[in-house]
Amino acid sequence: MDQGSVPQAPDGARWRYEVLARSKAPPATVWPLIGEAARWKDWSFMTRTFLLKDGAPTPDGVGALRRFALGPFGSCEEVVAFEPPHHLGYVARKGIPARSYRGDIVLQPEGGGTAITWTASLEPLVPGTGALALAYTRGLARRFARELVRYADRLADH
Repeated sequence: MDQGSVPQAPDGARWRYEVLARSKAPPATVWPLIGEAARWKDWSFMTRTFLLKDGAPTPDGVGALRRFALGPFGSCEEVVAFEPPHHLGYVARKGIPARSYRGDIVLQPEGGGTAITWTASLEPLVPGTGALALAYTRGLARRFARELVRYADRLADH
């Protein structure tokens, strides 16, 4: 897995990262794992994953509020782009040490598998903590990407 380029926020405003991963499973197998909130607990370290509010045109679609938690700690995010089986966009509403956090997961067919690109941008909650907020959120995205690939690859093997 390629961890992407070194993030920077030269203007001090938005920090960005990119995490790249590859699965041998096709996008049709990978998409439901990220596109359906309830499936995240199947493959990630999260213990509770569910919808707080349905979106459109499907419950997990645009406008859906998703809750991801590990014990009492977690986040709430709103789906802002839902284009099966290739693009999921979300903004954090609670639980992330940043404001204006926007993430996008893009799945592209690659051979018989899937190239996964996970990007995000954020503004730190406290001025001067951008590097720390970025390290935390990028670390989570890297872990999610590793666990997603591991699970999807097992599905592809069956």
